[in-house]
Amino acid sequence: MKLSSLNQGRDGRLVVVSKDLTRATDAFFIVPTLQQALDDWEKVEPRLRDLAEQLEHGSVPAFRFHEHDCASPLPRAYQWADGSAYVNHVELVRKARGAEMPASFWTDPLMYQGGSDSFLGPREPVLAIDEAHGIDFEAEVAVITGDVPMGATREEAAAAIRLIVLVNDVSLRNLIPAELAKGFGFFQAKPSSTLSPAAVTPDELGEAWDGGRLHLPLLSSLNGQPFGKPNAGVDMTFDFPTLIAHAAKTRPLGAGTIIGSGTVSNKDEGGGPGRPIAEGGLGYSCLAELRTVETLVQGEARTPFMRFGDTIRIEMKDKAGHSIFGAIEQELAAYRREG
Repeated sequence: MKLSSLNQGRDGRLVVVSKDLTRATDAFFIVPTLQQALDDWEKVEPRLRDLAEQLEHGSVPAFRFHEHDCASPLPRAYQWADGSAYVNHVELVRKARGAEMPASFWTDPLMYQGGSDSFLGPREPVLAIDEAHGIDFEAEVAVITGDVPMGATREEAAAAIRLIVLVNDVSLRNLIPAELAKGFGFFQAKPSSTLSPAAVTPDELGEAWDGGRLHLPLLSSLNGQPFGKPNAGVDMTFDFPTLIAHAAKTRPLGAGTIIGSGTVSNKDEGGGPGRPIAEGGLGYSCLAELRTVETLVQGEARTPFMRFGDTIRIEMKDKAGHSIFGAIEQELAAYRREG
């Protein structure tokens, strides 16, 4: 089942979307928003699945589905916690700023709590004040949970996974070192993130979903040129049930909590840093990782961070080449305050 929220009101209007992302039907008579569906999932999920089946059979009124009409599936969420499940990425980025990586990072997940009150729609521009902030995209996978009890086991965490989405977790790289040096974590360096047009139930992914990892390439392109295609199921040190249980160690998680994987990152075949797609590698899911590799190999970073007018596209396709979640496609634009 694929669910989307159309741009209507602050929390969107819930629709069920066809498997091929071409048609949709209104779910308002069942439940008006995705958050309300998650709050009462056991009751409404069977009804939404029936509606999805009727949509595939053409037995309910439908309209053309346009990704440009979508808000984020959850335009505002109760909680957004982003992990760093791909420790290869963490290691490389820390090297770039001369920071050692503690051995505990391989056994104890990193996680920060981001802003969840203003997720961007998949085709909304990324607005920034200054290019000098070092504006970067981060292509990720995330899960949306039901209620998770405090102290949840890994098995309880896995059972709480309701939906899967793609994420563009925007980072202002040049603000990060000073913020982290304060010893209190990210804030200004992490503006609004973006979710894919569709949120997908795990069963929709078939054998690509193993209950904890999504084994498909995550595709990103910058200004129309292929940038990354690492496999999200490879080199993922901590799977989603582990990340959820980590987040719930000392607090319950409310329905609608979004848990991110962190930037998807694969090592090269030989075990070293990944190579650019142009050199036969799998590329990267953010500019910071490419810049780190450039520094390690060439002595300096040569690729700039994003500039106003740049466009990032993030998508995942099934083995037949069909888009699963729809595409995040955003232009970076200068913020101009109205009034």
